[in-house]
Amino acid sequence: MKAPVEIAERRAEVAGVEVLWRVAGDAPILYLHGVPTAGWAWAPFLERTGGIAPDLPGHGRSGKPGDFDFTIAGYDRFLESFCDHLGLARVTLVMHDWGSVGLAFAQRLPERVERVVLTACVAFVPGYRWHRLARGWRTPVLGELLMGFANRRAFRGSLPAELADRSYDEFDHGTQRAVLKLYRASPPDVLAAAGERLGELRCPALVEWPTADPYIDPEFGQRLADALGGQTELNWLDAGHYPWLDRPEMIDRVAAFVG
Repeated sequence: MKAPVEIAERRAEVAGVEVLWRVAGDAPILYLHGVPTAGWAWAPFLERTGGIAPDLPGHGRSGKPGDFDFTIAGYDRFLESFCDHLGLARVTLVMHDWGSVGLAFAQRLPERVERVVLTACVAFVPGYRWHRLARGWRTPVLGELLMGFANRRAFRGSLPAELADRSYDEFDHGTQRAVLKLYRASPPDVLAAAGERLGELRCPALVEWPTADPYIDPEFGQRLADALGGQTELNWLDAGHYPWLDRPEMIDRVAAFVG
């Protein structure tokens, strides 16, 4: 295997937000993280394939302005601005958890998307069911209380050891506010509407889906794969919500797919 690609950090203002991203090599691959991690979670992939992994607004070490539009549509527009800033005419999207906001960008601007990879994503299909913690976050007052009681011990009990401490260290008031706004702006009907044009997305797709995810049911991996309009490969993984940690061979398949 070739030596890992060196990862560097960059920072700039994009769409009015101070954004930090990690970049390795010059591959036009955009890695999109979920909650509660940030772009650093993609390091094993960046070292292997190269690419770009931003801390999305509201997360990690990027800006967390209260007036940002923390919705699917808001992140969709941000991704367009981010690609424009970097001069990326076409990209491959690799998405985990709430990184699925990249699907909104892909459906709106399919000519700019070469390939897509989905793993343990919030599913933009009818019938998606929020997990228990998300239902709490979506509930006024209860969500704020849950955020207020978040502590390092809770993170260590619910996240893999490789992710827990760093996620907690960055889970400040700005991130908590962003998470609450995003979840509360995303009832099931909004999620379903956000995927109405998935069938028009004709680029090749790879779906790497865990079967032991405590947050997202395996059925949604199949439903996402069925909804996509291009040639789609679906692989099932005996793994949890961060499947590449349980099944490192997933990184090999993604690397081969993104090429």
